[in-house]
Amino acid sequence: MKKDNLPKQEFLFGKRNYIIMLIGIAVIALGFILMAGGGSDDPNVFNPEIYGWRRIRLAPTLVIIGFGIEIYAIFANPKK
Repeated sequence: MKKDNLPKQEFLFGKRNYIIMLIGIAVIALGFILMAGGGSDDPNVFNPEIYGWRRIRLAPTLVIIGFGIEIYAIFANPKK
């Protein structure tokens, strides 16, 4: 069988969509990185830093924004 007769395989999304998806994944990863830490080495000592603005407000907001970017990347028209 000749290779010329085989149908050309295409990706599900366009290049623009994949770039937007990578940006969304980076924003989600940044949110999870900002959420990490804040614990204490000694279990008898409470560290109030776990309730800091960065872990309670900023990090979850970045994760939600990242998921929004992912949804946009899925629905964006690759032909534009």
